[in-house]
Amino acid sequence: MKRDVKESKRTLHEIYDKINEMYRALGISDLKKRADELEKQTHDENFWTNAQRASLVNREISKIRKKIAPWEELRSQVSEDIELFELAEKEQDEGVLEEIDKKIDSYLSKYELLETMELLSDESDSRNAFLSIHPGAGGTESQDWASMLFRMYLRWAEEHGYKVDIIDYTPGEEAGIKSATILVSGENAYGLLKAERGIHRLVRISPFDANKRRHTSFAAVDVVPEIDDDIEVEINDSDLRIDTYRSSGAGGQHVNTTDSAVRITHLPTGIVVQCQNERSQHKNKAFAMKVLRAKLYELKKKELEEKTSEKIGEKKEISWGNQIRSYVFQPYTLVKDHRTGTEIGAVDRVLDGEIDPFIYAYLKNIKQFAS
Repeated sequence: MKRDVKESKRTLHEIYDKINEMYRALGISDLKKRADELEKQTHDENFWTNAQRASLVNREISKIRKKIAPWEELRSQVSEDIELFELAEKEQDEGVLEEIDKKIDSYLSKYELLETMELLSDESDSRNAFLSIHPGAGGTESQDWASMLFRMYLRWAEEHGYKVDIIDYTPGEEAGIKSATILVSGENAYGLLKAERGIHRLVRISPFDANKRRHTSFAAVDVVPEIDDDIEVEINDSDLRIDTYRSSGAGGQHVNTTDSAVRITHLPTGIVVQCQNERSQHKNKAFAMKVLRAKLYELKKKELEEKTSEKIGEKKEISWGNQIRSYVFQPYTLVKDHRTGTEIGAVDRVLDGEIDPFIYAYLKNIKQFAS
């Protein structure tokens, strides 16, 4: 978006003021002093005699530097461009003015991303995330919508440099998917993706309707953090129903030769998990149990939290009135998050993975609610 000179200048200063406000709020200056003090300790000749203490100090230095570096870099970049912009304005250098104007949207995006990361304070936020998608009633139409969401999250993860492992992928008979589960690995994967938990609604002219009528489809997205193996979750064998079946995923010829896929139902809660990404039934069972442990742990955690707006174990009907977000193609184009009021008109871009504005607004909203 091209702005006039006054607007570009004003926006640059607004961004810089926002950065400085966060700079003070986060105590970046004090953190820099703390890191410098710890660095001095590492220069002492006796520092390395205590390996355990040395390791702790180095980890703290790394953690502090990692926290302040992106803010320092962004602050420096914007400051330099403000000076360059004012100089170019005096000299009426249109080329430089236009070049800096093109950077403004990028600066805004970087600021919002950094601010979003500061909103992640829950102990589970830094963990990897299991994300599952299930279509609502409606057959092929809803299954196709579930596959569109699946692609959206894959694109988002790819854009953010996260590693994705497909745990389960069950295709529909005609199109779309009956269910899918992925493990998204990387820093703060759960903290960001928890904003996507809920029911997603699609309104469009159905490609499966010969009469070209408008259809409404629903799909549920569930997100839970991966938990460490040393965290104890009590699961009684008598509470489990374990079924094996032939994998239906596109995983190579070996997939369809044996009943290697595993589905586990936890009878007391009704939680169902399945895995078919491995050749071995034993490995699939182990991975399915890992997902089940994560879901049960999160369910127990949420049950202990009073007056919370998010309940992992709560089972809502995947239908009208329960959606967290609507994606509308007809009679207009709009994606609206009903929890925060955030709206984006470019539906295609959102489905290509541009969901950060929704995540940012959600995290900011729950942070304000909590405070």
